[in-house]
Amino acid sequence: MDLSIIALNFVYAVLGVVLMYISYRVIDHLMPQVDFSEELRKGNIAVAIFVAALFISIAIIIGGALN
Repeated sequence: MDLSIIALNFVYAVLGVVLMYISYRVIDHLMPQVDFSEELRKGNIAVAIFVAALFISIAIIIGGALN
């Protein structure tokens, strides 16, 4: 295995996680009326499904952009 390919994949993985975190924070900032963390602590299933769908859609967009 080529070490440069492994390093590049690691850089892409870290970049993807950072971009996903930034995207989540931007969406969290755009919707101040909903406190996602508090709703998840209360066990709100609808918010959990929304956040999961959000992460999946952001991951698909970032994956397409990095590929």
